[in-house]
Amino acid sequence: MTRLYCLLFLLITVRAVGQKPISPKQIREFDTYVERVRQQWDIPGLAITVVKDGRVLFAKGYGVRELSGTAPANGGPVDTQMLFACASTTKAMTVTLLGMLVDAGKLRWDDPVYQYLPELQFYEPYVTRQVTIRDLLLHNTGVGGTDFFTSAMNIPASEMFRRMVLVRPSYSFRSGYVYQNTMYSAAGRIIERVTGQTWAETIQARIFQPLGMTRTVPKRGYIRDDNLTRPHVRINDTIRVIPYGPDSEIGSAGAVWSSADDIGKWVICMLDSGKYAGGRLLKPATWAEIFRPQTMVPDDEYATMQLLKPNWFTYSLGWYQHDYRGHKVNFHTGSLAGLTAITGQLPNEKLGVFVFGNLDHAEGRHALLYKTLDWFALGGNRDWSTEFKNLYDGLARQSREAGQALEARRVANTKTTLPLPAYAGTYTSPLYGEATVTVTGDRLAFNLNNVLTATLPHWQYDTFRGSYDNTWTGKATAQFTLSPAGTVQTLLFDGLLFQRKP
Repeated sequence: MTRLYCLLFLLITVRAVGQKPISPKQIREFDTYVERVRQQWDIPGLAITVVKDGRVLFAKGYGVRELSGTAPANGGPVDTQMLFACASTTKAMTVTLLGMLVDAGKLRWDDPVYQYLPELQFYEPYVTRQVTIRDLLLHNTGVGGTDFFTSAMNIPASEMFRRMVLVRPSYSFRSGYVYQNTMYSAAGRIIERVTGQTWAETIQARIFQPLGMTRTVPKRGYIRDDNLTRPHVRINDTIRVIPYGPDSEIGSAGAVWSSADDIGKWVICMLDSGKYAGGRLLKPATWAEIFRPQTMVPDDEYATMQLLKPNWFTYSLGWYQHDYRGHKVNFHTGSLAGLTAITGQLPNEKLGVFVFGNLDHAEGRHALLYKTLDWFALGGNRDWSTEFKNLYDGLARQSREAGQALEARRVANTKTTLPLPAYAGTYTSPLYGEATVTVTGDRLAFNLNNVLTATLPHWQYDTFRGSYDNTWTGKATAQFTLSPAGTVQTLLFDGLLFQRKP
């Protein structure tokens, strides 16, 4: 609160296009709106930073670090120094590191990946030869999502790259777009091969230190104090604290933690062609290349586009873009279990915003992005929070109805083909690892790579369905198939196919 009102004397002289100078009253109204968004979306805590014309306009924390009971037992108020997960907004930082190496002549965007990372090979050999560093960053390699590498197993990135050759393409090389975290991990490893330092060491030395980002770390394991938020999820209409996830093996895709105060320095730098006090991170041409739209993105990538209705929607190097009220917007979201982030820019108005939150997929972040663009630059008083809330509530209702429809299609009073002990055993996959199945009463217990566990009741025929042991992970479905000889042959667990081990 103190920081907020200390800034007010600066704000009176700041002008937004087509508007009167920003007044203390406007700041108070924006402040009120942010808190209303937090309450409307039931977000325990959030922090926001708005920058314009090279300086911070607004930075404030709202709500609490964690819900640990009734106030004042909650885990302390959010302030602008509290650390939150940047999640996938980290990707823009990894791209910036690559851009710095481009500027130094150490690599080129269109260098073949195999020159730096020969262990990364693809299902189709010609893709292995043709895929470039640029392709890694554009989500257009033809490989679908491979987040099972981190959600269903605990393996090093080198093993992920080794197994990538087993992943069948989801679409033709460079003919489409599917969001891909593992490729950004590969980009981070290329940085390590070129610099001789870890990605974490490189980002600290080349971005955090020059920008004076003293409250920003490459991974949660680097945090040395207790002023950090806790992740929350909604379970059966109750918001609960969940454990932190492990520090990701694919850190260059989404592992950075920062604070509202610190992240403003990054937003200012990215709005000003990579400049900072005392120098610049990137040459102007490289900065411009990073933000150049380069591949089309399907409109259904974000539900918000149903209301925004852009004429075009693209991805550049670590940033999404679309048109908004005649202006180009650059943005990116970030999501980890129980934690969210979003950053956005209106570059021709030198306006940027970064929002952190501590509730799983609380999409009020989108409302704050577009409200900021309207409030501080474009004018208008559209209530994005209410509109997006109605949109996402409708999508949640559709999801519930789809679940109910699935349950309604269940064939009642069926039995498994074989006695339960016949399904117990070990199932393996060269891609997905190992799944063990044991009998627990009248249920089957599943353990995938000692990472994912679920104890599931019989659902129908040879299918079992229920909640994961970590209920916030959602529902799990396990389906067995039998061989012609009548023995259990395969296990399909939430889309991951395993063969029965003899």
